[in-house]
Amino acid sequence: MARKATDYIVIHCSATRPSQDIDAKEIDRWHRARGWLKIGYHYVIKRDGTEEEGRDVMEVPAHAKGYNHKSVGICLVGGVTEEDHTKAEDNFTPEQWETLDKLVRQLTDKFPKATIIGHNEISSKECPSFDVQEWLKDKSYSNLQRILK
Repeated sequence: MARKATDYIVIHCSATRPSQDIDAKEIDRWHRARGWLKIGYHYVIKRDGTEEEGRDVMEVPAHAKGYNHKSVGICLVGGVTEEDHTKAEDNFTPEQWETLDKLVRQLTDKFPKATIIGHNEISSKECPSFDVQEWLKDKSYSNLQRILK
């Protein structure tokens, strides 16, 4: 089903250990095992910075309850400590940050009215294991002024 509006770009993490270099195919398998039609995210950014497509960017996703009908979902692989999978940790690689920056720039060009948020801003989860609004402070995306008001 096609999404009619794109009001948000929601950043997630996979809540996997840094040593787990999973990909969109693996996340798709996990989501299908939960009874979903397919992977919930539109994009997955692997540990080496590789960007993989999940759902088509205009398809309604399954990543943020109450926001799926109006958002794009990006998932960074990682986000928890090696020792304890329940402890959030900003352990993303330089390659992932570079790809995330490039992808968010492309998405804000495509959806200039979309607000960039972390999953934790609309959910009680720690995901994506970093402060998205702090990360955005030195960015110059087309819609940034709207976000920081």
